[in-house]
Amino acid sequence: MLPTRRHLVTGLLAAPAVLRAPAGHAAGRPVTVASLLGEDKPETRVWRRIAETLAKTAPGRFDLRIVPNAALGGEKEVAEGLRLGSIQGALSTISALSGWLPQGQILDLPFLFRDREHLRRVLAGPLGSELRAGYEAQGFVVLGFINYGARHLLAKEPLTTPASVRDKRIRVIQSPLHTALWSSFGAYPTPLPIPETYNALQTGVVDCMDLTKSAYAGFRLYEVVPCLIETGHIWASGVMMVAAPFWKGLSSADREALTAAATEGVAWFDAAMIADEEASMAQAARAGGKVFPMQDRAAWQDGARKVWGELAPRLGGLEKIEAIAAG
Repeated sequence: MLPTRRHLVTGLLAAPAVLRAPAGHAAGRPVTVASLLGEDKPETRVWRRIAETLAKTAPGRFDLRIVPNAALGGEKEVAEGLRLGSIQGALSTISALSGWLPQGQILDLPFLFRDREHLRRVLAGPLGSELRAGYEAQGFVVLGFINYGARHLLAKEPLTTPASVRDKRIRVIQSPLHTALWSSFGAYPTPLPIPETYNALQTGVVDCMDLTKSAYAGFRLYEVVPCLIETGHIWASGVMMVAAPFWKGLSSADREALTAAATEGVAWFDAAMIADEEASMAQAARAGGKVFPMQDRAAWQDGARKVWGELAPRLGGLEKIEAIAAG
């Protein structure tokens, strides 16, 4: 059984999992960094890499204290921690920040992006700059956009068509877009923080969910939902972010050092996620996980287009969405 948040926090208090400055360097400014996954996953390893880079480029100026395994909560709790100042750095999906910046949901529109490169080009342009400014106004300084990979449907049985999802209870990210998407297929969306999903699936509170391949293995979800249906309906983009008060308190030299380390870290993360997907699916297969292709793609896309139309007024209009899709 996946450890509960209570168990994780208890363990954290007993033996804090932090990465401190290497021997021979001053401790530097304490920086609490929250990670949802374990030490072996890119979500945590990227912060280790950044810490190592800063130890060389800004010795004695930063002390990254990395807390893995969602011990500080799910994405929403972590984002609130950044706004309150109890956490200084984290990765987050765009979806989890939609409550603060609804416009970011444009990146989550289903079947909008063709591939990784399409998404990268869009975020390197005006939309990326627009979103950075929006997040900073809400207290999140974006050091870079990251790509978690495509989201796929996870279930106890091969739900390969939209019709097969009807009347199923599906765990969703705490985001109006995800609720609208699965409602369009006749499912019953149930918002839950990611640390609670394993038990919810195991006990039947929900029947299915969607997630990336890397996180599928990272949370050992193949134990409770052994079927992964390759829908690839959303490219799960995210941000590497720090708290605005923390950022504003840095000197210009420290900002430059942290930005440079984060920029290199983002590039490493995106490459690591590709490799981790392959390893994750091999891990899932060894434990009995199975992969199924989706069927009736046109019907899946029809449901997606309904979401485009529903959210267009809040995301800059359908013309803007269509332009991104064609870009």
